[in-house]
Amino acid sequence: MKKTLRPGLCEIFSPADLADLADFKINLSVLAPSWQKPMKEEKENNAQHFLDLIQKSRKGKFKIYIGMSAGVGKTFRMLQEAHSLLRNGIDVKIGYIETHNRKETHELLTGLPLIPRRTIFYKGKQLEELDVQAIINLRPEVVIVDELAHTNVEGSKNEKRWQDVLEILEAGINVISAVNIQHIESLNEDVKRITGIDVQERIPDNVLRLADEVVNIDLTSEDLIARLKEGKIYTPDKIQTALANFFKSEQILQLRELALKEVASQVVRKVENEVPNLHALRHEKLLACISSNDKTAKIVIRKAARLASYYNGIWYVLYVETPKESTTRIALDKQRHLINNFKLAVQLGAEVIKVENENITNAILKTVEEKQITTVCIGKPHLNLFKVILSTTIFRRLLNKLSLSNVDLVILS
Repeated sequence: MKKTLRPGLCEIFSPADLADLADFKINLSVLAPSWQKPMKEEKENNAQHFLDLIQKSRKGKFKIYIGMSAGVGKTFRMLQEAHSLLRNGIDVKIGYIETHNRKETHELLTGLPLIPRRTIFYKGKQLEELDVQAIINLRPEVVIVDELAHTNVEGSKNEKRWQDVLEILEAGINVISAVNIQHIESLNEDVKRITGIDVQERIPDNVLRLADEVVNIDLTSEDLIARLKEGKIYTPDKIQTALANFFKSEQILQLRELALKEVASQVVRKVENEVPNLHALRHEKLLACISSNDKTAKIVIRKAARLASYYNGIWYVLYVETPKESTTRIALDKQRHLINNFKLAVQLGAEVIKVENENITNAILKTVEEKQITTVCIGKPHLNLFKVILSTTIFRRLLNKLSLSNVDLVILS
């Protein structure tokens, strides 16, 4: 019996789990609207499709500046563009900007209309946040909103600023925003490996895919370090600490590569979407197979998300529940990790499929056939176990079946 996240969560999660997933269900409607496709008559499908086109045309356009790190000039470039738009008669306003007290950047605010921020008192402190309602009420043609990955103060309508931006776009207002490459969800493990930092403020990859335009602000590592030493990024008391930690040449080069690859994949996706004749002969459909092993599952999900993004393909996450891992037998901490990984997969744009089957290979092959999968992704087991698996009849059968059906197998480590 197959269970997917469509049409309801009740088929997957126990009643105890559902109590914790109220917010998650709301997020699904934002991040995966395609799940709401009507399943009725063809006429209704056509009508809904036309309605979707109308609603899409009413949404604001979304432009994102992306960079490899702080200090490359994203905010500076946004403000330059705001001045250019203003000179050309466009009603542009500053919704939220963070200059970090950088002199050159701060000077560019002169002459630009600002929308007052919303003041919030939290734990005895007066804090300022983006005023979403004020922006919607004023309805500028374009609004500049910095720090896309920012977490809002507790008590705000939305938890994250990217959710604020989606709300503004839904109101038909064009948005220009900015984010650093280390804040992209599917790159979290890569960034942690490169920098040793587990970045907490992240945006789902889907938010980046919603952008009509993604612009990379690029600098060489030498130029960026020179800017840091000249005091153009941080105050003098923070420069040495930054040089000893995040701003190392080898780290900057690797982050730069991630940023360039991300923007390149966005361009490829845009071309494929807007120029249908250039579509590849085989449209990629990926299946990421996960277990209840939390660490391995996260790696598989994030790397499969990157592959799906690169190939502009549809992707699924499959979890096969064997009798040994039924809800009555599996440990509570594993259940919680599994739920969190389902959430992560959804945020990154996957459709999650849960299958009850005592034979994992059969379940994978059946899903491959039903979903017309072109690439299967699995995690790499421990080396000694890996050698054992390679010698087993089950694994050979999986390889043989996939090769006969022209399906690729990718082992992610």
